Amino acid sequence: MSGETSFRPAPAAPRGWASALFLRELKLSLRVGGGALIGVLFFLAVITVVPFGVGPDLKLLALIGPAILWIGALLATLLGLDRLFQADRDDGSLDLMLMAGRPLELLVLVKCLAHWLGTGLPLVAAAPFLSIFLNLEPVSTGAVTLTLLVGTPALTLIGAVGAALTVSLRRGGLLLAVLVVPFSIPVLIFGVSAAGAAAGGPTPFQTPFLFLSALTLVAAVVGPVAAGAALRFSSD
Repeated sequence: MSGETSFRPAPAAPRGWASALFLRELKLSLRVGGGALIGVLFFLAVITVVPFGVGPDLKLLALIGPAILWIGALLATLLGLDRLFQADRDDGSLDLMLMAGRPLELLVLVKCLAHWLGTGLPLVAAAPFLSIFLNLEPVSTGAVTLTLLVGTPALTLIGAVGAALTVSLRRGGLLLAVLVVPFSIPVLIFGVSAAGAAAGGPTPFQTPFLFLSALTLVAAVVGPVAAGAALRFSSD
């Protein structure tokens, strides 16, 4: 009616920002020059070089095979971590994300999930094929693949903290590796122990595998919180 003030509801906040961010990060990691292809090629290079260095001893290759696969996966994961937040800082997207009022910890978790699907999951898929170079039995191959599937997310989440700490540095890739590798050692230890136990080791498979799963769960909680705090500090 005339004389009455018509009230219009305020525009709703855009929904689906997490899924939009996830799809954006996944596309960036899968495009040419992203971490997916480079990581798999580096993983392949590490695994194929080892037999030439160790020699034609098939028993020795089968013994150290799980450790070599895990070390190769760790090194391949480090390749793309420096681009996790650096590109967003360079083009100003990180500042917009910080000013948008979204939960920064959730934002970090979404970026880590997309990064792992684009770089970590291809490493897991390539592990059964690369285990042929190391003369691994089917049981050992399955155990290594399962431990990589459970443990590589922890490497990404730990690496996100290092990437957030070095985001303000122009060339922080080397420092990132120095920061991340020591904290990745427990994941490496329990991953190799679980894979070795499945191949007939002295300890049961379940014990180190549960510790590996626990490390991934702890990293999923602590990693985004620590990375978010580092991003806030770097923006000040």
